[in-house]
Amino acid sequence: MDWRPAVSEPDQLGESPFWHPIESRLYWVDIAGRALCRLHPASGRAERWAMPSEPGCIAPARTAGEPSGLVIALRDTLCRATAWGGPLVPIARLPIDPSTQRANDGKCDALGRFWVGTVHEPASGPRQPVAALYCVDGRQAGAPGVRQVLDGVATANGLGWSPDGRTLYWVDTPSHVIRAWRCDDSGNPVGAPRVLHTFAHKPEGWKPGDPGYGGRPDGAAVDAEGHYWCAMYEGGRVLRLSPEGRIVADIAVPALCPTMPCLAADGQDGATLFVTTARQGRPADELERLPHSGHLLAAGERQPVAGLPVNWYEEAQLPAGLA
Repeated sequence: MDWRPAVSEPDQLGESPFWHPIESRLYWVDIAGRALCRLHPASGRAERWAMPSEPGCIAPARTAGEPSGLVIALRDTLCRATAWGGPLVPIARLPIDPSTQRANDGKCDALGRFWVGTVHEPASGPRQPVAALYCVDGRQAGAPGVRQVLDGVATANGLGWSPDGRTLYWVDTPSHVIRAWRCDDSGNPVGAPRVLHTFAHKPEGWKPGDPGYGGRPDGAAVDAEGHYWCAMYEGGRVLRLSPEGRIVADIAVPALCPTMPCLAADGQDGATLFVTTARQGRPADELERLPHSGHLLAAGERQPVAGLPVNWYEEAQLPAGLA
């Protein structure tokens, strides 16, 4: 498949892409670069908005059913902005220690709740399974509620829902396992998850560029047919898995560290496949060999199936400071 950088400026750690159906723009974050990014593909105009700390994930927001900007998960603080480049108003805090954890992968569900996973980032030593997944609910008047839903992970990733909302997918990236939970009528995971797919761990002594390692699951998307698309970090590929966990497509990416796919339903048949990637901390020889590392990439070949439309963060009223 042919790929091209969709913007000229690379990110340090691109993540959380979504297609905005009203604006016809692709939004994403540069976590390590502390910026929100957006692209209007029809005009080619790309914009960056500096953030005060690392943005882990973003979603479009609606107030009383009307579009009203973005919800943004910064390091340990959830913020709202009603306009690009406008004021950031804190609306909630994650119950984490920001010296060792930060917000990472997240999305909204069909009910309008913002689900935010965290990552353990110690100053030294390996990551530990102390991170979690939180559900932020702003549908009632007053401050949003923040509830821990799942825990025991080091790097929360791969969040997504089946088209009917009855299955929640989630990944702890170091485990190399994609899991799927059954959801109840309220959209909450219940019981023990099933394993959707397990990947081989990194061989001892493996180095970037060596054969023998297919990567580990990072960010994900779900398409209109219920298939799960997963970026394989250090694997240089994006996989499409069936709802039963069978790999039905294996798409090579010209960056060793893709981080999340997005199937942009941009008004034409099928979808444009965008993939965010990383260059932060990658070896110099890898960046020389794979110069597209860190770029938002766009596939030249359209995909025959579109992604699920982005879910909006729903709030009952504008937070104080924005009203």
